[in-house]
Amino acid sequence: MLKRDYKRLFYTLCGPLLRANGFIYRHLRAPRVGNIKVHLGPGKRNYLQGWINLDANMFTGKCDVWTNLHDPLPFPDSTVSAIYSHHVIEHLEDPFHHFREIHRVLKPGGIFRIGGPNGDVACQKFVEGKHDWFPDYPDNRASIGGRLENFIFCRGEHLTILTYSFLEEVALKAGFPAIKKCRPVTETHHGEYIDQAVLALEWESTPEYPHTLMVEGQKPL
Repeated sequence: MLKRDYKRLFYTLCGPLLRANGFIYRHLRAPRVGNIKVHLGPGKRNYLQGWINLDANMFTGKCDVWTNLHDPLPFPDSTVSAIYSHHVIEHLEDPFHHFREIHRVLKPGGIFRIGGPNGDVACQKFVEGKHDWFPDYPDNRASIGGRLENFIFCRGEHLTILTYSFLEEVALKAGFPAIKKCRPVTETHHGEYIDQAVLALEWESTPEYPHTLMVEGQKPL
């Protein structure tokens, strides 16, 4: 895991270039018609064929558009059919702004599928004292409280705790009428976009009590 100080330096130095590249892509290169599917944050291993992959990591990762996901999404209004992200939103400073951007770029009827660390189940398992539910990552913690902190904040990489009610509030304020919870890996309400190639990017060791909170929503027609 790259140290926070190095990441801060990277975004300080490259931030203006990332914003400029996103601006240029949005106004000169972004597609405006067709079935446009956008994947936010593929990182090193999760590049999706047939999707437009956005990431700030162009050095060790693979992406189609080099841009900062803290900035406005580099697409014109109402042009995108589907948006997917897996364990990205918890790294963003302002999820309200992020969801407003998702709503802005989606076409009427467009869908999103977004997932991150499951704060609801984490709190439940903490209260139940289920030490073994918590992954031993990124640090080796002996106490269940330490493991909870590990899971929620991931050595400062995660900037918020994700619960269903919080994501519902964020989505409603952005203009989505509702969101639906989905099981990672196996369940989707939008199979026309979320096919096996997408689901294969997800993982879950305890399907009954998932570590990932996965939600889907749709922009009103």
